Amino acid sequence: MDYENDLKKLENIEKLRGMIDKSKTAMLTTYTLDGGFHSRPMGTAQLDVDGSLWFFTKEFTPKVAEVSHENKVNVTYSNASADTYISINGKAQLVEDRTKMRDLWDPYIQSFFPDGLEDLNLILLRVDITDAEYWDNSAGTLAIVFKWIQSKITGKDFEEGEHDKVQL
Repeated sequence: MDYENDLKKLENIEKLRGMIDKSKTAMLTTYTLDGGFHSRPMGTAQLDVDGSLWFFTKEFTPKVAEVSHENKVNVTYSNASADTYISINGKAQLVEDRTKMRDLWDPYIQSFFPDGLEDLNLILLRVDITDAEYWDNSAGTLAIVFKWIQSKITGKDFEEGEHDKVQL
């Protein structure tokens, strides 16, 4: 990659991080072993600088079996109070790295895994983002009204907020 592409990737990651940090809880969708879809809430541990999402999970769960069979996943975030929404496509993989677990551990995660880092069934799920789409209407009512008035004056289409598709 060249410098401009690297910079754009970092900008995209920072935009997503800002919205994800306000939501924290994602919906992870996997393909089931019988060809369907299965979604469940997951607490986000981190979106790292390389564009990978990190989650804690237990090793012997349906989601682990599903991503071991088909690693394409979708992760969504919805924050109605901030009026931001994200849909992420990526490839999941399981990571057994106790050092990384210690780096990511916090009290929020402890509430879901009461045995903590001593739990031998604890494992990390990493989702390497391939692309994402987001909607960000967090500018507030006044900004939206201004954009609406601006569209009426200029004759351009009214766009309520920021919407983009990004590649990582």
